[in-house]
Amino acid sequence: MRRRLAAVWKAVWKVARWPLMVLAVGIILLLAPVAYIELGCRATSTADTYRPLITNPTFQRREANTYLTYPEWHIVYAYDGLAEVLERGDEHRFDYWASIAGFWRSTCSVMRVADEHGGADWDTRSMIHTIGVSFTAEMSAKAAYEETIGRAAAALRGQKKTAQDTAVAQISADYATFLRQTPWYKYPFAVKRHELWSAPARGVRAWERRVGIGLELAAKAAYARVIAAAVAAQAPAALLIRSVVTGIDQNTLAGIPTTTIVAVRPGGIEIETPRYDLFTRILAEIARRGGTMREIAGNDDIMVTVTVPAGADAPRLPRGHVIMRMPRDGFASDRLLVDLKVSDLTSLLEAYPLGDPGVEHVFDY
Repeated sequence: MRRRLAAVWKAVWKVARWPLMVLAVGIILLLAPVAYIELGCRATSTADTYRPLITNPTFQRREANTYLTYPEWHIVYAYDGLAEVLERGDEHRFDYWASIAGFWRSTCSVMRVADEHGGADWDTRSMIHTIGVSFTAEMSAKAAYEETIGRAAAALRGQKKTAQDTAVAQISADYATFLRQTPWYKYPFAVKRHELWSAPARGVRAWERRVGIGLELAAKAAYARVIAAAVAAQAPAALLIRSVVTGIDQNTLAGIPTTTIVAVRPGGIEIETPRYDLFTRILAEIARRGGTMREIAGNDDIMVTVTVPAGADAPRLPRGHVIMRMPRDGFASDRLLVDLKVSDLTSLLEAYPLGDPGVEHVFDY
């Protein structure tokens, strides 16, 4: 009996050892950037002596979070870049590997700066590592597929795109816009898969897009349901943020959509606004109307991204300093990660208004 079991185990191991070794190597490669960041991307923590004007702890947030928010937005920008590429070409023209490298390089840089502003707790760091590994796995899988099967199907199709190509491009652009204000797992992947399959299919490329991208959307729909259920069991994310503004009157502030006056205090007017992409647009409108940000969520430092033409000299910023410069996925331009005082936001927005090139995003906490 023992000999028979030993023989069975030997036969199973002979068949399974190579797939298991490949899996092990894959896991090591996925986790290697995490180890590097934890060990090599740290800095000495500096005590924060700033005394916040917003004293309600519900609306105070860790200053380090403005820097640690970027990795999530890097994923948003990756889909922006993919949508841009699809306007003039096919998926295999997108540089998936550069996007993955950009994620980990930028994460390393902002981790160091975050340490100088109090540092990240383990929950925040582990969340960033989790989305980084997921992003790496997703982009690697897309690269492997699009550089082989996808490229071959596109070559058989010729220059004229199919209805499925158009549908995929529209979905990519819609998803990139959606991510700017709403969590990814709320996106209607199943509905978009139905839209993809509804387009009339003619030729190999049409069916390859239906099946290949359709399976991707189905997998994301299933994963999104799991994540949504997990998030529902936790405390909901704060969707509002409070700031203190000076140099502008209450009536003007109240006239800015989605802006609520909370209190008038000696240091300025406390307001409540939405977060994420809307917050950046509200800040730009406050600056346009002559207001100056005094404080955001109890903090006096913040990070902003500015876009510049590829290869152009870095602009002379009125205040702040550039943490790093990196190519934008899918665009012929670069992104600057800028660290500056909250009180200098108006000067930056006046010098480089929202746009491309210009201020891209103000990262809340």
